[in-house]
Amino acid sequence: MLNVFRIAGDLSHLASIFILLQTIKKTRQVDGISLKTQFLYLLVFCTRYLDLLTFHWRSIYNTVMKMVFIGSSVYVVNLMQQCKITNPVGYRDMLVRDTFQIKYLIGASALLALFFRTKFTILELCWTFSIWLESIAILPQLFMLSKSGRADTLTTHYIFALGLYRALYIPNWIWRYYTEEGRFDTNSVVAGIIQTALYSDFFYIYYKRVFKGKNFNLPV
Repeated sequence: MLNVFRIAGDLSHLASIFILLQTIKKTRQVDGISLKTQFLYLLVFCTRYLDLLTFHWRSIYNTVMKMVFIGSSVYVVNLMQQCKITNPVGYRDMLVRDTFQIKYLIGASALLALFFRTKFTILELCWTFSIWLESIAILPQLFMLSKSGRADTLTTHYIFALGLYRALYIPNWIWRYYTEEGRFDTNSVVAGIIQTALYSDFFYIYYKRVFKGKNFNLPV
């Protein structure tokens, strides 16, 4: 049965990636974009989709989306690194603001994976690790924006689309519970709720900025 919530969530995720790439290519700078968050997302997808190496693929759609997310993450990180040469001043400005200590996020996600995995296998540990890490991977980006107090329009659209992708996965789990699986994956649900909660303030501020026409000022 067609799961419209998952498809809408995936499309929103793809939109966020497209907006991010357009932002970097159009402005030729990375100021305001967290390289650390992009690295964390790359780590998320590389650890989550290790099953691609086993060739136990569920569907063409599922497999293509996995490869797109991994490939686009590699491309984004590489594109940002290129700015070190094409726009060294902007790259240094980004590094000055991108100061969140991601080692704590990676360490906490690894511990949660050990405690809440369903099976003690490499694939299961990596998958659970990726679920928890994705729930908090946006923190360096939000922290970076909170330090500056403002964000450009394209960056805010990127974060909104990314948050919408996670929010849409909540009705996706409900749909799957009643139509496909008859159960919830506790790790995915809890981590998804945490991630959506992290976006809650941003959603409200985005609503005021885009729909009410007010200045986009972030809480510091």
